[in-house]
Amino acid sequence: MPHSRLLTTVVLLAAVALPAAGQELVMPQPENVRTEFAQVLRAQPIYQTLRATGMTEECEEPTRAEKRKNKPENGEEPRGFMKFLDSVKGVFTSDSNAETRQPEEETAGTPPAKGRKCRLVPVDKEFRRPIAYDVDYVHHGIKYRSRLPYDPGNRLRVRVSVTPIVAGTDND
Repeated sequence: MPHSRLLTTVVLLAAVALPAAGQELVMPQPENVRTEFAQVLRAQPIYQTLRATGMTEECEEPTRAEKRKNKPENGEEPRGFMKFLDSVKGVFTSDSNAETRQPEEETAGTPPAKGRKCRLVPVDKEFRRPIAYDVDYVHHGIKYRSRLPYDPGNRLRVRVSVTPIVAGTDND
């Protein structure tokens, strides 16, 4: 009994290992590979859009009455050294508005001009950055398209593989 079981196993292994009648034994062909260059026709960027909200200072223009009130007596705006002196004098003198100034104005960096009311407002910003490129190229007269992570420029290195088709295989 053990011999018949062994004989059955050997026959099954032989049937699986040997090709059926009418089939040829096919050896895998080595692949012939080389690199060549293709001519790039077009590289179109694919963008990712990022959105962010930033804060910016928005100031209202003073009314005519406020402008007249803030103008010097002689009607001229201070120029040159006098303008510099007025700005320095404002730093060293105690400003009665310092206690009443709103925190928004302090965070904006520079205090608003006289008569102007400023506040921080949110502003939506959009940034676009390329994340890939759809590249059209020609190799031996045939047009191709691929999506690449970079812009290849005028030429694109391509991998060319040539493998013969053996008759009787499913590659036809």
